[in-house]
Amino acid sequence: MTDSPEATAAPATQGPPKILGPERLKALSHPLRLRILDLLQTHGSLTASGLAELVGESSGSTSYHLRQLARHEFVREVEGKGTARERWWEQTPGGYRIAPEADDDVGTRTAKSMVNAQLEKTRQAKIWHLLDVVDKAPDVDPRYLAWKDSITLSTTLLWATPEQLASVIEAFHEFLDVYTAPLRGQENVAGTAPVQIHFNAFPVLDDGA
Repeated sequence: MTDSPEATAAPATQGPPKILGPERLKALSHPLRLRILDLLQTHGSLTASGLAELVGESSGSTSYHLRQLARHEFVREVEGKGTARERWWEQTPGGYRIAPEADDDVGTRTAKSMVNAQLEKTRQAKIWHLLDVVDKAPDVDPRYLAWKDSITLSTTLLWATPEQLASVIEAFHEFLDVYTAPLRGQENVAGTAPVQIHFNAFPVLDDGA
């Protein structure tokens, strides 16, 4: 891991996420494709028509974007499920990492910024939805009651050198690999629900930094 800003999709397997190359980055630089990936991460496997209902697009549109994502190995067809007319899709195991490089051209920097911004927007939307549920019905919504002791939104503000912060980030990813291993592959286990674990570590930059 580096101390560069980055966005990482939730990995489906252990190990460091792969750096996203120019061709795969280009394939991902579309808001609807990012939305499709997020839905596959959250809901598990879906068909093009199922995705179309969720995003408010035609199944032809979602089918096209699924094919483009599959071409660049972001998604894959679920083996042994569906028919020739109704194909099921899932996220390809493994995450990806997006970070600026010194030799990036303007187009690449723009694409990386767009993808990073859209990923962060999606993450924040989930948090705002959670806060909305808590604010409106904290004592009656069964979703919140079941999970209220398993939710945290925390921020720690410290002073550190780049090397110290990089060490914390590396330790966190090692910790995450160990403690999330038992949670993998539980999509169909009773009592489970999609969860997200966010970890942000970055210098607080201002005009004088």
